[in-house]
Amino acid sequence: MTAAALAPALPNAALAVGWPALTAQRDYLVGFARRRLLDPRLAEDLVHDVFEAVISGRAAFAGRSALRSWLVAILKHKIVDLVRGRSGHDSLDNDSGPSQWLECPQARPDEHAEQRERLQQTLARVATLPAGLRDALELRLLQDRSTEDVCRRLAISPDNLFVRLHRARRQLLS
Repeated sequence: MTAAALAPALPNAALAVGWPALTAQRDYLVGFARRRLLDPRLAEDLVHDVFEAVISGRAAFAGRSALRSWLVAILKHKIVDLVRGRSGHDSLDNDSGPSQWLECPQARPDEHAEQRERLQQTLARVATLPAGLRDALELRLLQDRSTEDVCRRLAISPDNLFVRLHRARRQLLS
């Protein structure tokens, strides 16, 4: 549908902004919603609801902010409404249900503890490597120094550095 065909149906606020300007923000809004909801289909639905609110005149752009800020604010309200609406209906015990998208994307405390323990074990194994392998691994991977810097510090060639890193990894994995 063209902007001219939509023009009679758009309220004055949407006409003032322009349909192309509104739809140019769609990708950003969908990305914003996906990061918050972790559900691409739900994100698309909410962005559709934002545009529906603008077209129907339920949301009016007064020009007191940037267009993107205004649209994101509407989207945030839609997300809050969705979460509030679902919070009374979804069971948090059901791992396969719709409440799964409410999970926190960060690691749980027990996962942090496991990661710290694995890191300590790995660092202890790195300490047992022969000095040449250990130094190459620590400088290049743990300290994130450039290949040139590590080669200069250890007085070795880049090929030798890669051999040492390969051997160190192989010993750590065995």
